[in-house]
Amino acid sequence: VEKYRPQALSELVSHRDILSTVQRFISEDRLPHLLLYGPPGTGKTSTILACARQLYREREFGSMVLELNASDDRGIDIVRGPILSFASTRTIFKKGFKLVILDEADAMTQDAQNALRRVIEKFTENTRFCLICNYLSKIIPALQSRCTRFRFGPLTPELMVPRLQHVIQEEGVDVTEDGMKALVTLSSGDMRRALNILQSTSMAFGKVTEESVYTCTGHPLKSDITNILDWMLNQDFSTAYRKIMELKTLKGLALQDILTEIHLFVHRGGERVQLWMILARPNSPLPFTECFLLSTVDFPPSIHIQLLIKLADIEYRLAAGTSEKIQLSSLIAAFQVTRDLVVAEA
Repeated sequence: VEKYRPQALSELVSHRDILSTVQRFISEDRLPHLLLYGPPGTGKTSTILACARQLYREREFGSMVLELNASDDRGIDIVRGPILSFASTRTIFKKGFKLVILDEADAMTQDAQNALRRVIEKFTENTRFCLICNYLSKIIPALQSRCTRFRFGPLTPELMVPRLQHVIQEEGVDVTEDGMKALVTLSSGDMRRALNILQSTSMAFGKVTEESVYTCTGHPLKSDITNILDWMLNQDFSTAYRKIMELKTLKGLALQDILTEIHLFVHRGGERVQLWMILARPNSPLPFTECFLLSTVDFPPSIHIQLLIKLADIEYRLAAGTSEKIQLSSLIAAFQVTRDLVVAEA
């Protein structure tokens, strides 16, 4: 991850609009205080470090840039001490401003943030502050209003794939096409996570395929989810429960992950057809003609809504730390009731 961290603004792969704005600020020497926020692995820290490298030469970097992370102590004493003394002093031979980078600023206490707002105001002339955080709501409004805010959203697959291919080429990793898709899907817009999964999978399995990526991250395979749906819709309750418990034990799957994947299957229109194709199998409890009707008619909306509400309830109860066995029973029951309703409507 650190080896391939972008060193210059031009190397960053996403958020072109933000980068062009920041580039203009730098070229016109009018950089404001910045507040960069968004999910992890989207290029916030890389952006400000690239800016700092563009602003200062290598030997000036240490004296002109103060970088503090969540791992450093950043209570009110640090704001009143080192940060205040760094911001208040000028460099003799260098005109321009210093840069204070406060990474993970949402981990700072309320008192520290309140102390910081006065420091920012007082020393604007010779110091610029850049706050980086994941959650904007954890930064007090007084600090937000003193900064220019930029939101770094999750990266799109189109932006991630070329960068991943560059790393794969440099490292000589063997990656299949479905493996690449799995990497992008599981990282959900987090470049750092994608690279970490790529590295751990290639070290564990040698070849990066869809199956090895899912196995390495402990995520249920698509084939496993298809089987689980098949059992829930086509088997009786006790058989479905036994088979799913066996699969969970064998693969070490968490019900939370299974539920998330099943929700995607049920929720996405395109994949719902697959769900009905499972119903249309010869061993289905439905007469074949009715199955054929279902596969063309699609889910009746009322039943679809009921099923999604049930999935949401189960997810809520799981989050509260309830028994997985009872919630699994509830999940199977929800699908079997849905099946019976579909049969009744058909």
